[in-house]
Amino acid sequence: MATEPTGDAPADVTEPIAYFLDDQRYHGKSERTLEAYERVLRRFETFLADRFDVEAVGNAQRRECMAWIHSLRDEFEDSTIASYASYLNRFYDYMARVGAFDDNPMALVMEEMSESIDTNPTRRDISVGEMQSFVGTIAHPLERAVIVTLLKTGMRVGECCNLDLRDLHLELPELDLAWEPRVGLERRPSSVFVSSEPARGTAVNGEERTASNKRKRETVVPVDDELRAALLEWLAIRPDAISTARPLFLDTGSSWGERLTPSDVRYIVEKHAREYGWYRTGGGTGENVTPHYFRHFFTTHLRDRTGDRGIVQYLRGDVAGDVIDTYTHNWGDRVRETYLESIYPVTR
Repeated sequence: MATEPTGDAPADVTEPIAYFLDDQRYHGKSERTLEAYERVLRRFETFLADRFDVEAVGNAQRRECMAWIHSLRDEFEDSTIASYASYLNRFYDYMARVGAFDDNPMALVMEEMSESIDTNPTRRDISVGEMQSFVGTIAHPLERAVIVTLLKTGMRVGECCNLDLRDLHLELPELDLAWEPRVGLERRPSSVFVSSEPARGTAVNGEERTASNKRKRETVVPVDDELRAALLEWLAIRPDAISTARPLFLDTGSSWGERLTPSDVRYIVEKHAREYGWYRTGGGTGENVTPHYFRHFFTTHLRDRTGDRGIVQYLRGDVAGDVIDTYTHNWGDRVRETYLESIYPVTR
């Protein structure tokens, strides 16, 4: 593959990665996105030199690209590998389109890959505006708070049910209600802690859990104004908890004061989705809106708005290794800022 530009590309593309990053900056990509691109592209550049003695990324072919993807499998989760592959694919595709490279060696690799950020891409396509209208039909404070929590955090239904008051760091001067947030929320105001610890049948915070958190690593998710408002409405009427763990979400029906269960949440979501025409008996995952659909919605819309798969994967709780360390150490000025700038509205 040639590294010399052709067509309209300038004749001095001696550093393709820098050229690509500069062009992306001119096209309005954020500095965070550019940092993610450069980190991945430089990693691939080093791999080429060390493994294949290929000193220019413009000389890489499909074989080298596939070998790099394969080298990542023991270190990263599938979703992270998919992100890295997409960055490399965009780089080669762009450089080929401007005439700096002859073709895109990642094109066939992408077709052959099985990894993706979401394993079910055939779900119902719902816009942010449509979701706002749906949330607007939910009047009960508990049901509204649960659904807004799922939409704003991307957490799984079991993770939502396992939340205790200590997992929430929120200033609520409007209420005569106080609790001590867990240590993991120190210096992280307006945030919720999603633990990887709870497992069905084990005791956490003094209570045996009936649901498991499938999160690979603990995560701190920011709480924006909309989620705060929904939680405030709920906490204003929240009954006393039976459990000393002080669950965040409690049953207000026949099991008054007991922790909400995954079946309770599924019932809430199904009830409202059915009334809205988003659920029917016998409908599959491509048609019915369920609690897990909100995780898909969160992934799709936040990924599109941030342009940063890494942050979305961190918030979903399914990244590991250097990625989780990067976002954990830069939580305040990277995750929180990006989240608050990008999170979609779900209320009107």
